[in-house]
Amino acid sequence: MSKSKENKEQFWLEKFHCFSITGKDSKRFLNGITTGNIVDLNNKVLKSCWLSPNGILKALLEINCLDNEIKVIVLVGDTCEIRKYFNDIIFPSDDVSLSDTFSINRLQQVDDINSWKITQPIFFKNEDKKYDFYKNNPNLMNSNDLQLWKINQAIPSLNSEINGKNNPLELGLTDFIDFDKGCYLGQETMSKIRNVSSLKQEIRVWTSKDKDLNLESVNKNIYNNQKKEKSVGYITSFYKLDFRIIKGLAIIKRKYLDNENSFFSDNFGQISIDKSVSSTFL
Repeated sequence: MSKSKENKEQFWLEKFHCFSITGKDSKRFLNGITTGNIVDLNNKVLKSCWLSPNGILKALLEINCLDNEIKVIVLVGDTCEIRKYFNDIIFPSDDVSLSDTFSINRLQQVDDINSWKITQPIFFKNEDKKYDFYKNNPNLMNSNDLQLWKINQAIPSLNSEINGKNNPLELGLTDFIDFDKGCYLGQETMSKIRNVSSLKQEIRVWTSKDKDLNLESVNKNIYNNQKKEKSVGYITSFYKLDFRIIKGLAIIKRKYLDNENSFFSDNFGQISIDKSVSSTFL
């Protein structure tokens, strides 16, 4: 791949669900149930996670703090579940109100060699003139390019990587967590994993060039060799580039990540594990 192609300017434009939070207690309220530090955030966009009480990743959020409201953009997650949970834990004494769900257009300039977390996104309504300009930009990624780019960035998907089992540290989202702020939902588990270095597996991008694919197999495990002597992880998602190359995401046991040999999958044959640009944690 040439350097000019690697540095090609691209735009990620996608529509997401969103809801607003208003009231003088909004920042304190949201700070207690998400992983980012929202209290001191003014007119900026912060990436954050919503976790279960035991630290399992349930949703990937962007928090857009404006002067009079906070917009919660649901990048990955069940918006109805999120909004219901938020609404159910508002105390009568809290000055916090949630809006109905609406859609918002999110735009971000990206490339193939840097993490998607570097540049700030901007948001448009359908009627905004800038939205008309950008949606016709020749460097706008189409749906196929966007899907492949997201895999290369190890951006998790609902019911694939966000599956009720994985925590954000395993999914390369350590930089979405403020370990120095006060209590939040799932904090105890996050602190325990970080403090005792007990992370046992991590997300990775994988590549297969095997021609003999078996997409009918229900076995998603990845093994250390074709004899399947030892399971080293499992496949969570994949994308077919052409007739010969398939890329995807997998959860791999950390003790096997230094192994430079190819692994084996019943579905995709010999596969190689890549490093993702998703996080400095990886």
